[in-house]
Amino acid sequence: MPNRAERRAQAKANRRGVPSQYDQTQGRGRSGMIDEYQLQQKSQRLQDGTDGTEWKPSGGTIADTETLLTTNPNYTNPKMFKAPHSLRQWFRVGSWTLIAIAIIAFFVVMWLPSHPMWLIITVSAVFIVGVLSLFFTAGDSKHNPNLDQNGTAV
Repeated sequence: MPNRAERRAQAKANRRGVPSQYDQTQGRGRSGMIDEYQLQQKSQRLQDGTDGTEWKPSGGTIADTETLLTTNPNYTNPKMFKAPHSLRQWFRVGSWTLIAIAIIAFFVVMWLPSHPMWLIITVSAVFIVGVLSLFFTAGDSKHNPNLDQNGTAV
């Protein structure tokens, strides 16, 4: 059993540094642990090009990017908002109009002193119909110039 001086020295040592429950080294040296500072320095040297040789890809050949990209990344449409020219586009305009009317009606109903349940249900139904109708009036993604061949926005 340690004497009083040894117990006090152990308690003092425990107050300093990392508490034992958080000490990953468990009394060993730090040789096997990751040093964040060294990783940062290595990353900086690699960016500067002063560490080792230049990286060269070890994989196969790279396919021609012209054959992979079917959309024009420099696409600019000066006439972005055109008048609807088909029945589907007119229904899409109607859907957005229903959504806008429902939002305005919701704010009006919100400020009324009494909230009749039939009015809240009506406004909610108009909003739901507007949102669901957008799914039916949405165009084909193949004809959307803002999407690439994988459906990702460009």
